[in-house]
Amino acid sequence: MANTLYFLLLLLLLLLSAFSTATAQQRQFNISPGSSLTPGSNLSWLSPSGLYAFGFHPQRNGYAVGIFLAGGAERTVVWTANRDDPPVFKNATLLLTTDGKLVLQPMQGQETPVVSLDEPASSASMLDSGNFVLYNSDQKVIWQSFEHPTDTLLPGQPLGKGQELFSSISQTDHSTGIFRLQMQADANLVQHAFKSNSLYLPEDSYWFSDTKDLGDNVTLNLDADGHLYLLNSNFILKNLTKEGNFQRRTIYLMKLDVDGIFRVYSQNLDEKRNWTIVWSSTEDKCDPKGLCGLNGFCVPRNVEAQCKCVPGFSFVDPKKWSSGCEWNYKAGSCKNDDGRMNYTMKTLDETTWFDNSYTFLGKTTKEDCSAACQVDDNCDAAMFEEGDCRLLSLPLKYGRRKIGSSSFAFFKEGACIRNGIQADPHKEGNKKLAIGILIICVSLVAFAFIVLAISGALIYRSNARAYKKVSEKGDIEISEGLAPPAFTYAELEDMTNSFKEELGRGSFGAVYKGTIQNTQKVVAVKRLEKVLAEGEREFQSEMKVIARTHHRNLVKLYGYCVEGTKRLLMYEYMSNGSLADILFTSQNQLSWDERIGISLGIARGILYLHEECETQIVHCDIKPQNILMDECRQLSKLVGDEQVDERKLNRMVKVALWCIQDEPSLRPSMRKVLLMLEGTVDIPVPPSPTSFLSTV
Repeated sequence: MANTLYFLLLLLLLLLSAFSTATAQQRQFNISPGSSLTPGSNLSWLSPSGLYAFGFHPQRNGYAVGIFLAGGAERTVVWTANRDDPPVFKNATLLLTTDGKLVLQPMQGQETPVVSLDEPASSASMLDSGNFVLYNSDQKVIWQSFEHPTDTLLPGQPLGKGQELFSSISQTDHSTGIFRLQMQADANLVQHAFKSNSLYLPEDSYWFSDTKDLGDNVTLNLDADGHLYLLNSNFILKNLTKEGNFQRRTIYLMKLDVDGIFRVYSQNLDEKRNWTIVWSSTEDKCDPKGLCGLNGFCVPRNVEAQCKCVPGFSFVDPKKWSSGCEWNYKAGSCKNDDGRMNYTMKTLDETTWFDNSYTFLGKTTKEDCSAACQVDDNCDAAMFEEGDCRLLSLPLKYGRRKIGSSSFAFFKEGACIRNGIQADPHKEGNKKLAIGILIICVSLVAFAFIVLAISGALIYRSNARAYKKVSEKGDIEISEGLAPPAFTYAELEDMTNSFKEELGRGSFGAVYKGTIQNTQKVVAVKRLEKVLAEGEREFQSEMKVIARTHHRNLVKLYGYCVEGTKRLLMYEYMSNGSLADILFTSQNQLSWDERIGISLGIARGILYLHEECETQIVHCDIKPQNILMDECRQLSKLVGDEQVDERKLNRMVKVALWCIQDEPSLRPSMRKVLLMLEGTVDIPVPPSPTSFLSTV
């Protein structure tokens, strides 16, 4: 009887074990076509042990699809699908379709593939290794997350030749960040400051494994005991962590963190503690390049690095240091009577920057180095180290504080000088003085409103009579401070002979030749075909701004018309057409001097719009078709082949290369463009527009 009972008990245990194994196997392959998940439901596709899960996780103000640790002390995201796509919301559905696709379906709109498949999937599984796998009908793996890492490596997941990790933007936003770890084809494991154009230079790297050309198929590997190493075929090429440390019920992962440092973490599943750092690529928080963006510099701290801006600058986005720094005062607001900017020099001790200097002055003193930059219009900053002085132009990159170093940096900072008293425009004054000024200003503003209310009507009536008088006399020159005269649609239709002769056509309408009957003055009338969203009041206000632009290199606005949806502009007529007519016509060939003259004229006109007119204007559509040629442009001198000054040619090419840089902050201001074109300042060698991939 006892033997029978023992036999039955053993049989029951075997049956339970078999059932448990079958259940585990079923959980491993339980994601079949038609299975779906929705955000916010706390449901996901779990691995057999429940350690990892595939499903929705929080992303910015919504959700993203990915893999996360479900059985640990905290939910840690280790992989995100389509990480740079906009987040989805609770009305979305994750679905393995009956035709074998894994897609994300919003409530409205087109479905989005979560992964790219070469053949239909018949099932999927979330494995205990953290690998999400899709199978075909023969149960062969057709896709797995281990082959498409984002910012994390798990044990058993190699980073192969040409593969890379990209950091996340933040702990809660898993979109692509600004740092990259790449397993290069030359066997070197390299960290870079991330660039959107994917072209890297040696100066962009800040950590490398020093294994270049030591193997043909090197991979980065993490073992289950936390051992991180580079493997070349069957032998270990280099240990990054000295050795592993196996502990029961402890899991490991390697992550390229948001601060640009990659680290190995451990977590004990029984103790339910958060992640512990086992190893990191560096202890210097300022090593990652690009952390503080352009014109910012990094200051090391014990917990995390701190970013600061150079004197005279402030962060573009205080919440996002990597966005860099920009001027915190208006360019051109601190000019002397001769029109030149007024600068003081500020000093930062123990600070270094990437050396992109355009001039090396050699051995000198700190004082002479600072003074050399102050008098050089092309210089924005100077670096002084061990007696050597280098002059640099903005933007500056990869700045950092190096405690104990003998390096100094000098920066130009705009200063306003009035009546011999110098003041820094970005600094706050005394609070009591500010309160007193505020009270006075409020009183003056209130009084000004009363005066304006009375005088406004008088000015309007006076201007209205002036417009009427101008229209009747046919003299369309615009008086200083007045808006351009208004014309009726019938008047402009009569001037253009019912818009008979078309001079050209742009994105906003066509331009017609017209003649004012009284004076026989030829004008150009643009008829806008895309009616602006602004009303008549806003349109006329903008016309007043344009009318107040007075420059010899800008076409004059003579008048306008607003009748219902009809809007027309009357401009000065340019008898020689556009620059495009000359450049793109084979029989017309501009001489070298004419080309330089045209370039200078364009630069002076744009500089006036950007900095010198009362209201700064950005054109946004500079092209040959919009560069008009007046009767003074010397056409009889058009010649074919000619000898040109090679120095001038080199200067023009350098200016052009600076102006077409992909990075907007690298492009010079129009003032610098004009100075470079005129030859009054030296032009540094511009970066190549098509750089080569870095091989550190």
